[in-house]
Amino acid sequence: MDSQRNTTVITAECFCKSHTFSLEVSTAKLPLECDICHCDYCRHCTGALFVIKITWPQPRESVDISGLQRYQFSANIMYRFCGTCSALMFYESVRYPSKLGIFYGPLKNVDIDLTKHIYVYDTRNGGASFWLRKPNANGKEIPRYQQQFSEDKDEEIDWYWPHVPSLGCGLWPGEWPLLISWHCKSINLPLHCKYYLTKDREELPWFIHPTTNNQIAGFTVRDPCHPYFSNEIMNWVTVDLGIISQRNGRAFLKTTAELKVAVDADDSAAGTLTCYQLSPEIQRYFCKVCSASAFCTCSKRPEIVGVAIGLLRRILVNQQNVLSRARAEVDLSWNFGDTSTSLDDATWGWRGRLIKRVQADVQELMVSEQCCASTISVANN
Repeated sequence: MDSQRNTTVITAECFCKSHTFSLEVSTAKLPLECDICHCDYCRHCTGALFVIKITWPQPRESVDISGLQRYQFSANIMYRFCGTCSALMFYESVRYPSKLGIFYGPLKNVDIDLTKHIYVYDTRNGGASFWLRKPNANGKEIPRYQQQFSEDKDEEIDWYWPHVPSLGCGLWPGEWPLLISWHCKSINLPLHCKYYLTKDREELPWFIHPTTNNQIAGFTVRDPCHPYFSNEIMNWVTVDLGIISQRNGRAFLKTTAELKVAVDADDSAAGTLTCYQLSPEIQRYFCKVCSASAFCTCSKRPEIVGVAIGLLRRILVNQQNVLSRARAEVDLSWNFGDTSTSLDDATWGWRGRLIKRVQADVQELMVSEQCCASTISVANN
């Protein structure tokens, strides 16, 4: 901050630094006000359970975003992302042509105020909004809305919804496959989690919960992740490539080496996936059409991948034998109380303060729901 002129330079940058946007603003305009969106569409376009959206404090016509990839998210919204590293940066709206929206992930730790949760009904049970009940420094609850906030509609949801407790310890293992699906629908990969349901504890790998036999859902706030997910809290499950199939029933790629070869060769088995080399040993795979973060792989672990939880759907068959889809969190065991959760990159600034408040909300949630100390399974129906 320039103490003489009372201004602050805010910067947005993708992870690979191919695209950087900076703007000097009056400190009177800070903190920036943001919405937390929980809609299904954002979820499947990022891999995150929610995204944080902000209005960029500069007219649309003053910002050159021509170098960014375009994705028609909806009839009204165009997404802009880095074609090299997939960082989701801006969005344009037909309804507000003079404005430009930005996702929080690429911002360089500028102070923000989270003002409201929107599209909370898409979560079926409140979802991640419970982790962000009092996310700001004032310690006050922020409102939740069924859909997009509108002043001419009364859509606010009280914090008692849902009225029936919906959190447990992963007691409902899924009988049906989960589906890994992109927003652009270019790939749908069944994930056969029931493979582990009949296994004895000693047969289970480290990423399967020993009591529920469910995939363990992890948290991370590392710097390489938040530019891709458009928020500060990312969630992954570790998956054996052997339990993923193609939609036609054929086997998927069995090792990370096979996955890399298929992507580099534009093999149909890899669909629209492309790869960004995050480090000498770490690769991040994303959809080159809609930018959805899909897999994170490590050359030292050739048979497993990290899968972004926001891409998961649960496939159900109702009483009329009709396929329906719901969020997949019911099939996961959540490491809310696990002290090994990665916090190394969130120890300073607004990000560090937010993570501490999230931890406090989670502890309160575990006590109120009488959940086990190490895991909470978020049950969506």
